[in-house]
Amino acid sequence: MALLLLPLLSLLLPWEGGQALVPPSELKQMSAAGSKYIDTEVENAINGVKQMKTLMDKTSKDHQAILHTLEETKRKKEEAVQLAREKEQQLAAKQEVCNETMLALWEECKPCLKHTCMRFYSRTCRSGSGLVGRQLEEFLNHSSPFSIWVNGERIDSLLERDQRQEKQFEDLEERFGLLEDGIDDIFQDSTQVFGRMYPFFRAPFGGFREAFRPPVQHVRFPLRSERLSRELHPFFQHPHHGFHHLFQPLFEMTQRMLEEAQGGWEHSLSGFAPESRNFSDDRMVCREIRRNSAGCLRMRDECEKCREILSVDCWQTDPAQSQLREQLEDALRLAERFTRRYDDLLRAFQAEMLNTTSLLDQLNRQFGWVSRLANLTQGTDGFLQVTTVLSKAPNLEDPSAPPDTQVTVQLFDSEPLSLTVPGDISWEDPRFMEIVAEEALRHYKQNAIE
Repeated sequence: MALLLLPLLSLLLPWEGGQALVPPSELKQMSAAGSKYIDTEVENAINGVKQMKTLMDKTSKDHQAILHTLEETKRKKEEAVQLAREKEQQLAAKQEVCNETMLALWEECKPCLKHTCMRFYSRTCRSGSGLVGRQLEEFLNHSSPFSIWVNGERIDSLLERDQRQEKQFEDLEERFGLLEDGIDDIFQDSTQVFGRMYPFFRAPFGGFREAFRPPVQHVRFPLRSERLSRELHPFFQHPHHGFHHLFQPLFEMTQRMLEEAQGGWEHSLSGFAPESRNFSDDRMVCREIRRNSAGCLRMRDECEKCREILSVDCWQTDPAQSQLREQLEDALRLAERFTRRYDDLLRAFQAEMLNTTSLLDQLNRQFGWVSRLANLTQGTDGFLQVTTVLSKAPNLEDPSAPPDTQVTVQLFDSEPLSLTVPGDISWEDPRFMEIVAEEALRHYKQNAIE
């Protein structure tokens, strides 16, 4: 009983020299009027979430087409690499024609090549020269002069690029899956709100019924890792972080990688003639040497005996070698072309996701708050409850001006909120409760994204 008297007592107490304006019997009507406005905004927000779901469904459909194109490009790239390997092996089988001459040159080429590469690395790169030196020596001991002759590091470079692309693809798939899950969570929560408010799907929102059907099951690979899911889950708990942040860091990293790929090691990926090094980006060169000892073969033109290997002409004694070398070159060019195509597809996919998530973030900021009502039970008097309406004391600077009105309301499950309405708007004016409800909802939305 004491608790029931508190609202009544609050109406009778003066507030800063003001007085209560509204009897308890009127509070319920004001609450109903404010709840009517809130109901409309909830309906609008549910429709906005439906827009998010529709956009995500279209994006998922486009994503399946992208996956198909990526898989087809990858298959063609792998076929070209396999063909290049076969031609390389066939050429290797024929090297006995010049074997004696090339082996002698190779034994003199190796120490010079190692010295040249390690001298550059120790002068240019920060650390790890000991490990790099051991890796390079092991690589040279297991290689043949054929490595110099046919530019064999091109295949190694393609295989490394393939690993980087695979990792990038996995990261994209991981984030895309989290995006789908995040939008689906918001949508499912919103459908619960809609179902409680309108159990019979009355017009004009009856069309929402179609959106409640179970989502289409998409095949997505690889499986999402628990580590990344845990790291990115807070994006959906705090919408102001945004879905955009799922892809922005990855996009920036990819842009840097592609810019580096235009540098020294990939400026001259075609042809078998001696090449001049391009060390304009020393950090990239250091990283390439650490990852792949075959990169040191690009310094072969600085060693006389290595250049002599390149000048050995075996095709005159075995014309079939010339044809094999052309076929190897064609296969490598094809593999490199599909590798660049795969990079372009990944970059286009990321750019598309940046645009899509930017739009989803806008919609989420505008409408996503409604999903927070999923576990909220609507009261019999509606979502908004008016507890007190008090008149402020007259303005001493302008006694003739009507005093402002303070209204205390509770919206959904939030803490009570006190709002001030200008005195020129009477509490009996229909605009009064619309202003109160609009301001209360604005505060609720602001808190929802903080």
